[in-house]
Amino acid sequence: MQRSLQDYLLILRERVWYIVAAFLVVFASAVIYTYTRIPLYQSTSSVEIFRRNPTVMQVQQVMDSEVRSAEDLNTQVNILKSSTIMQRVADKLKGDDLKRFLAPYEKAGIPPPNVLRIIEGNRDIVPQRLSLIVNLQYQHPDKEIAVKVVNLFADEYISYSANIRVDESLKAVVELEQRATEQRKKVDDIARALQDYREKYNLVSLNQRKDISTETLGVNRVNQGATALQEAETRWKQVLVARQKGGDLLTLSAIAGDTTVSELQKQVASAKIAVTQLSERYRAQHPKMIEAANTLTEAQRQLQRAIENTAAQVEANYQGALQNYTQARAALATQETISLSVDRLGVEYTNMERDFTVNERLLENLLGRMRETTMSSSVETQNARLVDRAAPGRKPISPNYLLNLGLGVVGGLGFGLAMAFFVAYADDRVKSAYDIEAVVGLPLLSIVPKFKKPPTGDETLGAAFVPSSEPEIAEAFSTLYSSLRLKDESKKAQCIVITSTVPAEGKSFIACNLALTFASHGERVLLMDCDLRRPVVHRAFHVENLKGVIDVCTTDIALDEVIIKGIQPNLDVLPSGGRSKNPAQNLTSKNFEVLLTELRKRYDRIFIDTPPVALVSDAFVILPLADGSIYSIYFNKVRRKAAQFCVQRLTEIGVTHFGAVLNGLDQNIGGYYYHHYYDKSYKQYYVSAANDQPGDAPRREAPARTASGPKAARRGRKPESGSQTPE
Repeated sequence: MQRSLQDYLLILRERVWYIVAAFLVVFASAVIYTYTRIPLYQSTSSVEIFRRNPTVMQVQQVMDSEVRSAEDLNTQVNILKSSTIMQRVADKLKGDDLKRFLAPYEKAGIPPPNVLRIIEGNRDIVPQRLSLIVNLQYQHPDKEIAVKVVNLFADEYISYSANIRVDESLKAVVELEQRATEQRKKVDDIARALQDYREKYNLVSLNQRKDISTETLGVNRVNQGATALQEAETRWKQVLVARQKGGDLLTLSAIAGDTTVSELQKQVASAKIAVTQLSERYRAQHPKMIEAANTLTEAQRQLQRAIENTAAQVEANYQGALQNYTQARAALATQETISLSVDRLGVEYTNMERDFTVNERLLENLLGRMRETTMSSSVETQNARLVDRAAPGRKPISPNYLLNLGLGVVGGLGFGLAMAFFVAYADDRVKSAYDIEAVVGLPLLSIVPKFKKPPTGDETLGAAFVPSSEPEIAEAFSTLYSSLRLKDESKKAQCIVITSTVPAEGKSFIACNLALTFASHGERVLLMDCDLRRPVVHRAFHVENLKGVIDVCTTDIALDEVIIKGIQPNLDVLPSGGRSKNPAQNLTSKNFEVLLTELRKRYDRIFIDTPPVALVSDAFVILPLADGSIYSIYFNKVRRKAAQFCVQRLTEIGVTHFGAVLNGLDQNIGGYYYHHYYDKSYKQYYVSAANDQPGDAPRREAPARTASGPKAARRGRKPESGSQTPE
């Protein structure tokens, strides 16, 4: 079950006086505040902030005040809000203006407040959306002072922005001049260091000396020597291989290509031809043959000598090439060492020369920037202009009567509603069907309203003896009877226990009247008082309480001797028999179980009144012997957590819960929750049968027999006036 909108509205209806009280307090406070406030006048001036500074000279400004983004605009707005601008404005207020400015805030015996705090609390800077225009607003009881202050804000902001750029430019000139002096000294020091370095290492021209060293390195000579050595070595190796293999050296190009060898080869060939020709004509001993043979031999000998000489020359060329190559390599290494030395000197020299160039350029830039800054510092430019000057306000802007009163109404209602819901949240007492069904966890069987006037005599018995002025109570027990007859468990239940959370919740009242209601429908009913600590059933029916349950549990007394019969038609009562010192011991006895067994045989319904379950455990002893329980909850009395805890304990022992009865409903309060039960439009249905007119259907007369009269006198008791919550 969940709360509906109607439930919340009923909560508010119940606590309407909280809402009214809170509303009156808040609204009265708003009225007092509004009509005691000093009227304030507001003046407004507009300032346009330039996106770029006016270009007077094409020089770079020291301060960049261009507005490129929302952050730049917010920076200017925050300057307008700064304490510096406020202080400048405060300094301008002098003499009569200052007196008029402080007059509304001066009180007898209290020193005047700080001017800056007054200005800060009453000025407002409002940037206009999608523009570079800012509205300056100031509020003051004196409209003329408000105009003067807001115009001072605009003037001082423009003046401050211009002066700050000039001041920063002058500071920059001084700083640039100091840095230029330092830079000039640094350039001179580097120039002197270069001169000393050149003189120390005789570096008239480092590049020239390096070129000379490079030319004398002899790289080409080494390359040429390597080539010549390779060729000579190749020829010499060919000669060595040919000699090792015994081959003809003339097959080698290095040998055959020699001029002498070539000539001698021709001579040998000619000599051989001559010998061949002569051999055809002469014999070997012929002088001409001998001469020709000697010539051939001599030519061959000279050829062989020439070959040997050429081979020796090849070897000599190889050795010479090897020596030349070795010398060239040595000379190259020496020149490389010298060149590396020159390179090392050149690295340091180049670094010094580079530093000199960089610092010299930096000095030139500083001198140029100093000249530009000096020129720009003498030109005063503005980054804003005044668009609209302030004018006196025609009517005060504060207090806003309609707004304040409207806020008082809304705030009062809101505070009242909040208070009502807070009180409802803090109120943990059971008072609605939601509390019983959703929180406690029991179905709501019936709602018994509270007596409109204190009952007397037999009126406390309820359904059977309700006067015509209380028809709702009789109808409530009829509803409870019908609710129990609707479900099979409660319809068939023979023994029913009625209990509650705490005392004075009307459990005895419910038990008495429920028993009367069932008896009036023709069932044999016994009302049994098992509250052995504080018995009250006998008081409700004005009977003696001398014998009862305690006697049955502790003695062998006959059951008929303790049952008071004929209280009403079909209704008997079994009182407690007094108060017991050990009620738990009596209720756990074997005689008590036998008692219930015997009563089940005699009666259709047995209603047992038990003590509250939150205080004692008597009910927990009886409940397992019964068929179910009915839980009595008094309206707006027991706390939800307490009732919920007790019901959970009952559930843990396996008791069948038929439901809960909400008792003692105050219709002046509870009617907000149960208006649909007791609406005035239903009153005609609750009219007592005593008010029926002649001609209506026959009425059912209430039984004439009561507990008063001779029988009550015979039992030694006088009729007592009861209450709705007999315990």
